[in-house]
Amino acid sequence: MKFTYNWLKDFVDIKIAPEALAEKLTMAGLEVSGVEGKGGDFVFEAEITSNRPDWLSVIGIAREVAAITGVKLKSAKSSKCRCAKAVGKFAIKVEDKSDCPLYSAKIIREVKVGPSPKWLKERLELIGCRSINNVVDITNYCLFTWGEPLHAFDLDKLSGAEIIVRRAKNSEKLVTIDQVERKLDADILIIADPVKPVAVAGVMGGKDTEVTEHTKNILLEAAVFNGSVVRRGRQKLGLSTDSSYRFERGVDFETAEFSACQASGLIEELSSGKCVLAKSSGKALPKTKSISLDLGLVEKILNVKIAEQKLKNILGHLGFRVRSVGKNKMMVTVPLFREDVELPEDLIEEISRIYGFENIPQTLPSIKPQVSIRGSRDLVALTKKVLTGLGLSEAITYSLVDQDLSKGFGLQDAQPVAIMNPLSKEQEVLRTTLIPSLARCVSYNLNQKQEFVFLYEIANVFSRGENFPEEELTLGIVICGEKSFFLEQGLAKENASLLEIKGVLERLFLKLGIKEYDFNPSGSGVIEVTVGGQKAGSLINLEKSALARVDIKNKDLFCAEVSLEKVFAAADLNKKFVSPPRYPGITRDISLVLKEDLAIKSVLSRLYEKGTPLLIEVRIADYYKGKQISAGLRSLTISCIYRSDERTLTEAEVNPVHSEVVRMLTESFGAKIR
Repeated sequence: MKFTYNWLKDFVDIKIAPEALAEKLTMAGLEVSGVEGKGGDFVFEAEITSNRPDWLSVIGIAREVAAITGVKLKSAKSSKCRCAKAVGKFAIKVEDKSDCPLYSAKIIREVKVGPSPKWLKERLELIGCRSINNVVDITNYCLFTWGEPLHAFDLDKLSGAEIIVRRAKNSEKLVTIDQVERKLDADILIIADPVKPVAVAGVMGGKDTEVTEHTKNILLEAAVFNGSVVRRGRQKLGLSTDSSYRFERGVDFETAEFSACQASGLIEELSSGKCVLAKSSGKALPKTKSISLDLGLVEKILNVKIAEQKLKNILGHLGFRVRSVGKNKMMVTVPLFREDVELPEDLIEEISRIYGFENIPQTLPSIKPQVSIRGSRDLVALTKKVLTGLGLSEAITYSLVDQDLSKGFGLQDAQPVAIMNPLSKEQEVLRTTLIPSLARCVSYNLNQKQEFVFLYEIANVFSRGENFPEEELTLGIVICGEKSFFLEQGLAKENASLLEIKGVLERLFLKLGIKEYDFNPSGSGVIEVTVGGQKAGSLINLEKSALARVDIKNKDLFCAEVSLEKVFAAADLNKKFVSPPRYPGITRDISLVLKEDLAIKSVLSRLYEKGTPLLIEVRIADYYKGKQISAGLRSLTISCIYRSDERTLTEAEVNPVHSEVVRMLTESFGAKIR
């Protein structure tokens, strides 16, 4: 959009330099990309956003200048239409009011078409619009001044006393004023007389009815066309004009009627014509919107108190009508040319940009960090983070598996859901367990010469339901091979075991805040995992027959499968942080030999009970099972930490308690102290 400094001064008294004005407009949201001195004036070029079609006019930009500078907008010279309404035999027919909500026509006779006066010609040429003749130049001048595209037809070249606004027929053609023949179709809206098309609505007029130096009588068109229809038509024709650019973004009824009257008055003044008829067809003027604005909301959002009169001045200069309706409340009437304003927040945005963002104090937002888990998706992400941090790699496998492969892994008894038309034998059923697919992944990795494989997968498993397959979110873990790691003594190796998976699950339960869980061996060699008192999954050492199905030889494969739906139901992520202990603790280690079939968890629980309240932590420091230990036994080192929150403990206080703990181990569990 181009406009000039002097053109703006027709509507507002500007006291600041053009460069300063360009800066202020840019800071208010109307980006001025360039200012150029030319012909004793200054030409501005601005980038207009699609939601502000009112800025596609000098009057729209003048409102911004008035609001920024605090100067009242000059009233436009009224050019009252002196045309007689609905006089004479002339008709307007709009076939679809949604395509053209408003169409007005004025017949002006005895015009003298000739060169435009110097002021008009120079003003148009400064912004890059070629002067043609006084009538066409007036329509262009009103286009840039008010933002309403107008078109003048040579009345004597129209066939019949009727204008028809309709969709084109597929066989119709029109030579436009650029002397190109256009093929029309039903997607293109046209202006036609009873015989032929005379213009592409909102885009370009026809060559046969253009105004020339021989024109004596004209029909002046002002309309509101559907923006989507105009866009579709000009895209099909490969045209883009100043008129179509504005219609696509929206033209309001009030501007259309006012601009037509201004143009009619100028034509009478500059070409000695006389308006003899004015007629329109379309909807009534739309009702204006009113928005209640609370001054307290303005202060809350902007964090600055602005005087009520200042708010009224800002909105008033922008074309809004404002009235007070109570203490700290205003009712704001939105003009028709501001369709983008719908909410109080829209008004506050207008206030803030004119008031000046630099005048709004900068403050840091108030942020209260807190862990917020919104659902199973967040819990799955947390689970993956924990497992990856513990050294596992994630696997992603198909939900469809071979029906024979799913048998014999001993983790799920559910009947698989068969596919009616499987793509291949490997995709016959929906899997009831993750383990076969993960076992295949282990086999592949072993074949790639990897010595140690530790994988997990989180996915749905399926079972038959009454009407539809039922699915359950499940965690599968597999471990196989020999893990190598370095110690001070050198390279050490450790074979995979169920204890590794058990430790992973314990760490996961700890991160999820689950305290009530247990691992219970069963007679079949499967260790059941219970969470919250109900079975949630199993740990198992897969049999050789199962491993043979996936071509794993001479290796043990340990796996676990746990229902995450049951695990997540018991999760508690409400963490309570406590300060570090104020007093030091005293550590006592107990080396003992226990029966291998004793559950360590029960031993540790009894230790806590016996050592309360001074015993605050018990952990396994060392574990050994070998030649020096008899069969059926194992050697443990248990580390006990004693501490008080009230004082530093002494040896005299700790020794009796520790002695009772050791005595309980020997009496209750038959432990032999080493």
